[in-house]
Amino acid sequence: MKAHLKMAGHRANRLLFAMPPDDLSYLEPHLEIVSLRKGQVIYEAGETLHHAYFPHDTVISLITVMENGSTAEVAICGREGVMGLVPATVTRHSFGNYVVQMTGTASRISLDQMQVAVGARPGIAQLIQNFAEAMQVRILQSVACNAIHSVESRMCRWILSANHRTDQAVLPLTHETLAERLGVQRSTVSAIMGRLQVAGLISQVRGGIVITDSSKLEQTACECYRKLHATFERLLPHTFTRL
Repeated sequence: MKAHLKMAGHRANRLLFAMPPDDLSYLEPHLEIVSLRKGQVIYEAGETLHHAYFPHDTVISLITVMENGSTAEVAICGREGVMGLVPATVTRHSFGNYVVQMTGTASRISLDQMQVAVGARPGIAQLIQNFAEAMQVRILQSVACNAIHSVESRMCRWILSANHRTDQAVLPLTHETLAERLGVQRSTVSAIMGRLQVAGLISQVRGGIVITDSSKLEQTACECYRKLHATFERLLPHTFTRL
């Protein structure tokens, strides 16, 4: 575990960091820091959800698996939020596979205890409600994005979003990972990555990707990146921005 994350503890998650001190103190005895590895499936579709996860430097995707084996990413979350909590307000059955996209750590809490906290602490309840609305906007925007925008612009959005969720100089993103998340062939990703590198927007290095011109990358990304960023800033100030 990185030194700065050890020092930050649960506050490495921006949603927990945004909680009033008294509310976080109420939660802290029930939180535990867990290590998650890339590719780990936390829950499979249909399984009962037992815990909510507040990522620190990792990213968790909710993946829908079709009958023919094809997959689609329907939700994603990093240190700006929590995974496994919002769908559990009515039912605790997983709607898809919860898959870890980057190795890292997260604060974990049982859903039973989290729901007690939401009922007992209005500040926590309001923060989770704001996050739920932001996630709903993200999912609805993604539906439109996948139907309208080009693979290249969506890929730039995904890379930029990943950059906001980690302090690593090299983003641990492979062509295979991006192809799976975007629902396209790996060859399509490779071709686009080559063009982005030639244009000076990124550099492909051993272990992943380095952003070399974030301004141009943002200009190439679809409008959804800016809209979603603005939504999180409105509902959850500073949770989705580098500090």
